[in-house]
Amino acid sequence: MRKKWWMWIVLGIIIAVVVSIGIVIAMTKNPKEQKENGNFKIVTSFYPVYIMTINITQGAQNIEVMNLTQNNVGCLHDYTLAASDMRKVENADVFIQNGFGLENFANKIISTYPNLKIVDSSTNVMGRVEGKEGTNPHIWTSVENYTKQVQLITEKLIEYNPENAQVYKQNSETYLKTLNDLKLRYSTELHHLNGKKAVILNEALTYLAKDLQMQTIEIVTNHEESTLSAEIIRNTIEKMKQENIKIILVGAEDDLKNAQTLANETGAKIYKLETGLTGTTSKDAYLNSMIGNLEILKQIQEF
Repeated sequence: MRKKWWMWIVLGIIIAVVVSIGIVIAMTKNPKEQKENGNFKIVTSFYPVYIMTINITQGAQNIEVMNLTQNNVGCLHDYTLAASDMRKVENADVFIQNGFGLENFANKIISTYPNLKIVDSSTNVMGRVEGKEGTNPHIWTSVENYTKQVQLITEKLIEYNPENAQVYKQNSETYLKTLNDLKLRYSTELHHLNGKKAVILNEALTYLAKDLQMQTIEIVTNHEESTLSAEIIRNTIEKMKQENIKIILVGAEDDLKNAQTLANETGAKIYKLETGLTGTTSKDAYLNSMIGNLEILKQIQEF
């Protein structure tokens, strides 16, 4: 009886050792090997890039698209990666970012996951806007730039996931046609804004105004009342009066107190526009916001 008891103990020890070895192997196994038969995983940096990507990938087989940040995060200038963010990227095949330095946390992702494929959607974008704080990275508010971003992402996804190449190609062609139609509407319906002067209180709108060939004064803020000093407001009012500037462009979600002060002192009108930084997860979100901006901009009268 004693011998049988010892046999059970030895058997239990053997089973425990085998299970432990299996766990260690599973934990140390290359993440790519663990997901070899799983989905092709795409992680986007933030909302505008996510909307581009879901338009390109809809209907593709065996893929997963995940956004790194929440859709209401807004701009990523001071964003700090959380542990949950790193877990999203851990088993990803591709990380798609906006570029132009917007994702200042990208180096951490690259160093942590050196085998992760990185897609910089700004690669083919020309005519960057430079300011006191460096390159303005809010390129997607220009329909022209947005189109180039979609094209670049499509090319890279076809390269990295060729099994869905045809789906990506067809989706991209459909989306680009719609974007080109929108671009045509902007050039024809808003031609009267060519050369018009405006003050911009949200740097995300700079590329939109550039597309329209407007002459702009950009005041960099973080969209809170405390960011504009009395001196900046005073100098801006003086310049607006000198140059007869009657247009103030702000983000739809921005604090309006500074804009209202400028308007009250100069007789200018405030136009609230979508920046495309936040919104719904609808694939038409960007198109809808830009069409809404088109209708608002059409209200600007000749001065």
